[in-house]
Amino acid sequence: MGNFESKLNEYAKLIIEVGINLQKNQPLVISAPVEGAEFVRLLAKNAYEYGASDVYINWSDDTLTKLKYENAPMEVFENFPKWKQDAMIFYAEKGAGFISIHADDPELLKDIDPKKIAVANKAASLGMKEFRKYTMNDINSWCVVSIPTKGWASKVFKDVDEEKAVEMLWDAIFKATRMNLDNPIEAWKEHVKSLEERSAFLNEKNFKTLHFSSSNGTDLVLELPEGHIWQGGGSKNIKGIPFVANMPTEEVYTLPHKDGVNGVVYSTKPLNYGGNLIDEFKLEFKNGKVVNFEAKVGQEILKDLLNIDEGAKYLGEVALVPYSSPISQSNIVFFNTLFDENASCHLAFGKAYPTSIKNGENMTDEELAKAGVNNSLTHEDFMIGSNDLSIVGETHTGEKVQIFKDGEWAI
Repeated sequence: MGNFESKLNEYAKLIIEVGINLQKNQPLVISAPVEGAEFVRLLAKNAYEYGASDVYINWSDDTLTKLKYENAPMEVFENFPKWKQDAMIFYAEKGAGFISIHADDPELLKDIDPKKIAVANKAASLGMKEFRKYTMNDINSWCVVSIPTKGWASKVFKDVDEEKAVEMLWDAIFKATRMNLDNPIEAWKEHVKSLEERSAFLNEKNFKTLHFSSSNGTDLVLELPEGHIWQGGGSKNIKGIPFVANMPTEEVYTLPHKDGVNGVVYSTKPLNYGGNLIDEFKLEFKNGKVVNFEAKVGQEILKDLLNIDEGAKYLGEVALVPYSSPISQSNIVFFNTLFDENASCHLAFGKAYPTSIKNGENMTDEELAKAGVNNSLTHEDFMIGSNDLSIVGETHTGEKVQIFKDGEWAI
């Protein structure tokens, strides 16, 4: 086996053993682009060797997706097939793990009618609402990873041919996921431990507010709800089995109080949303809600995102990532949220993770709302970190603590 093939197999092992932490006789669902069939077969092979009872593949294809948007009538996009949700719930109820391979061409739908995209996104969000409870509440283990595709690689590395771009993107992914180290599995276990230690410090402080400021004009105060929980690195499913939801991951995160966000924030990296880019945007919040917004690129797409439902205009996540993270240091803009969010502090429009508040996974929607937890059909991260970002936390006793200074941890 050649060096690259060996590396691929090690990457597949890392995802199965550490990412999803597959258990014996557990089913596995993999959502993946057909362009990645070779790697998906490798994942399935490793999964069966680890004792998977069944591996189900949910395929997608950029070319067919674009053809559909170009040719199908609007009513097709208004209706999300029920069988798609039924299939995912079927496996969720059997205790399956869910691996999603995110490798979209960031400009796939740039010439498509944005209204079609908005309608399709909303229909899919509604259609998958029941299934998302299994992952957002950590009932089931889940893991989001990436592999290069030609369209994505060519967007990231514009000045080389397609084959070289794919090779370079593989190299960047391997570095970002610690595959370049001698023992990636042990390196990940150490990394998860360090993120959990950061989370423990923040939980101990129990901050009331966070104040974000930087020279680009960001001046935002976030109130944190009573009982909020900082998490980072690993999660545990309903059976107490640990897993890593994102590979790579460099963040510790919690949720802001839905009605407690005030001020202005500027994005610092492009957001790839449904095959379109939104870039250089500014948001103004009042009592939690976006009251004004401007985007130099993708203004209409941003408008449609914020109008998916009322909850899309509020925030569901705040995540802290040092500017010196390996992904940031690569100086690569990946145009893929999985990577770009781990190069930068970020916020998320829309639904909050119920697991980010004490006993949230056992609360009803009404109880979550009363506790200040935002609900929405969407959850979209956007990046706000910079090399001069300051974050000051204030406790309930009035103590002020510098959490970030010049884009780095200060604690």
